[in-house]
Amino acid sequence: MQVICIGEALIDKIINKSDSNFKNYLGGAPANVVCALRKLNVPASFIGCLGDDDFGQEFIKLFQRLKINIDFLQIAKESPTRIVKVTRDESGDRSFSGFEFSNSDNFADEMLEKLLIINDMKNLKKQFLKTKYIVTGTNLLAFSKSAESLNFILDFAKNFRIKVIIDVNWREIFWDHANIDKDIRFRKVKNFLNHADILKLASEEAYLFFDTNDPSEISKVLTKQPDVIITNGSKQINWYINCIKGSNEVIKHSSKIIDTTGAGDAFLAGLISRLYWDSNLDDQVKIKEIIKFASVCGLLTCLGEGAIEQQPEDKLVYKFIEDFGS
Repeated sequence: MQVICIGEALIDKIINKSDSNFKNYLGGAPANVVCALRKLNVPASFIGCLGDDDFGQEFIKLFQRLKINIDFLQIAKESPTRIVKVTRDESGDRSFSGFEFSNSDNFADEMLEKLLIINDMKNLKKQFLKTKYIVTGTNLLAFSKSAESLNFILDFAKNFRIKVIIDVNWREIFWDHANIDKDIRFRKVKNFLNHADILKLASEEAYLFFDTNDPSEISKVLTKQPDVIITNGSKQINWYINCIKGSNEVIKHSSKIIDTTGAGDAFLAGLISRLYWDSNLDDQVKIKEIIKFASVCGLLTCLGEGAIEQQPEDKLVYKFIEDFGS
């Protein structure tokens, strides 16, 4: 069995506020998650679209090195791989300040083409027969072509026993770039969340879309009454899993936080990796252990630059928990 991640692979151009220097890193939430999963020994595939450029080639090399299935990776000949400007402050916190200018009207990730997927339905069915989870976010919904492709894939997945995991990963700059009215954006995202069997949100996203930080209340209003996990940086993680409600304190560590980019994606991959091996979560103690593992994945990713480079292998996570996790 495997996990399929669907969505954007892009470049994080990380700019330090202190000295205005920058460095480009491979990123994009679904791409981050699929790489983190492979480092945690979970078989994984990526569905998305890259530019026919040097950054696109870098991603292909990375995916191949990590043994990620890219049968459904598309290449957009006329659209570049998106570059997101990420400003980082002295404490390692990041904010998204826009996209690098492009001569093209579109970026590659929004060009995911439904027809190319339809033309390979036999292989998609074969992939889905061995898939346990599909993981995606909401950024592809901002653009009509990629939104159509994403919804088509999820609708087809209903024919299989595949659980859908959604990380809201709200990035307003995608919707601003697409010139979508605010009411329409919120409606599209909230409707989309009804696909979720498992839903991850940051605390500010929980308040933005549901006016509450209570995961059980959020679960009640969605079609599948999903498991809900709400993260809040270094603060308490609230969760509602298998009809059990609880919370975890985040493990503190004396190491300096360098870069929080991709921390939530590493957290999600850590969570999925534990669920992949054992999804029978029947008591609070077991759930708390899984959330602890996920939060350490997020923390360790913050101890260096870039969303993917610092992602830990499971041995490192277990060692950290053994040394500092009590």
